[in-house]
Amino acid sequence: MIQEISPYHFDNSYIMKQPDENSVILLFQDDEILICSKEWSKGEVRYPMALDLRDTGMEYRYLFGINEVHYFLGIAGNQTGSDWNLRGMEFIRIDRLRGTVPKHQVYAGMTGYHLFHWYRDNVFCGRCKSRLIHDDKSRMLKCKNCGNEIYPKISPGIIVGIINGNKLLLTKYAGRPYKRYALVAGFNEIGESLEETVKREVMEEVGLRVKNIRYYKSQPWANSGTLLCGYFADLDGSAEITLEVEELAEAAWFSREEIQAENEDYSLTNEMIVKFKEGGI
Repeated sequence: MIQEISPYHFDNSYIMKQPDENSVILLFQDDEILICSKEWSKGEVRYPMALDLRDTGMEYRYLFGINEVHYFLGIAGNQTGSDWNLRGMEFIRIDRLRGTVPKHQVYAGMTGYHLFHWYRDNVFCGRCKSRLIHDDKSRMLKCKNCGNEIYPKISPGIIVGIINGNKLLLTKYAGRPYKRYALVAGFNEIGESLEETVKREVMEEVGLRVKNIRYYKSQPWANSGTLLCGYFADLDGSAEITLEVEELAEAAWFSREEIQAENEDYSLTNEMIVKFKEGGI
């Protein structure tokens, strides 16, 4: 999956420092990230280093380390890419990173994207409206006026492979760019256990009941700021599907032989589908 980047090691501990010339800078504009064009044309991902952006006057905030390389968020203020000389670089949509190489760079870009949104959306205190400052010891924003402390937002969610004998329920999202088959998924709500979320989301999206809910694996998914928890569950009762059309465009039962999927080594969804197809579940 996307976070499995061995032999590289991801270190998310926060330190107060500024980049050196060889530090990697992750610069975002809405849902786009700045990459180096030459490598991108070969299907590879490389981000600019601090040396490449030395004349932009932007500020930097430390994000994380991968092996001995430090990654920083570029803070552009009111400037945009058109204000700088970005020769040899271009902005691409963050979802275009998926499936490219090297994998540790894809993971860095996606994780940086998660933190970019958190910093962007937390400038003022939601309690007293004062401007927030960054703590110098941990990744936390704090309000000097009222003492409010704000940590990165992580939204727990579930994904569930519903099994009916030799068949797995596959779905397609409604109104989203992603058109491949997926599994029933949704966010955990206040007061719910994750297993209760599984039951509710299955009933809401496809009108089915499930039993024997068992945990499979988890995955951070930066696009939605989610910690995605994967489950398998057995159908309990009728297999007749009642589709929630605002969420899903399609839902159908597929036998192991009918499933067309290959392990792409990035998403939990794909891994679970392939696991079932190959008889591992």
